[in-house]
Amino acid sequence: MDVILGLTTKDAVIVATSMAAVRGVSILKSDDDKTRVVAPHTLVAYTGEPGDTVQFAEYVQANIQLHGMRNETELSPPAITSFVRSELAKSLRSRKPYQVNILIAGYDTATEKPYLYWVDYLASSAQLPYAAHGYAAYYTLSLLDRWHKKDLSLDEGMKIMEMCVAELRTRLPIDFKGIQVKIIDRDGVRMV
Repeated sequence: MDVILGLTTKDAVIVATSMAAVRGVSILKSDDDKTRVVAPHTLVAYTGEPGDTVQFAEYVQANIQLHGMRNETELSPPAITSFVRSELAKSLRSRKPYQVNILIAGYDTATEKPYLYWVDYLASSAQLPYAAHGYAAYYTLSLLDRWHKKDLSLDEGMKIMEMCVAELRTRLPIDFKGIQVKIIDRDGVRMV
């Protein structure tokens, strides 16, 4: 029942997540943040089984921060994605694999390029210009496919994200308790 959306612009990544924590037909929490800032310029948005998502996101966040402290360097979004994919692949071969789907959004300050990665619970990974997990994928991928272009400005990207949220509110009979939008660019991660 979660909504996780991401799209790249020419100099940023926009990530939108639903704020409702839902279990079955019950809303457990109305201000849930389904994201973690794992590095100054990288954000992880997650969906899946509630215990697995929080535990895995905290594990990734702690290990990325530990690597940064030990090596006095910030990992790039592709390196973070490689680590996340590797950890999910190890988990998949254990007795209790994580049931987590992830979007990794980041801005690489070395190459001055935005990145968006789609990672699923089977440790599949792909770099994409736009991506979605949860119910959002059923209704928004066609909009993103139609309106996304390579040299999209941040304002145009926000308009596309607004179209996606409006489509979800129209088509889904679920109260998301709001949508949280974050932007990742050369200045870091900020909420809009």
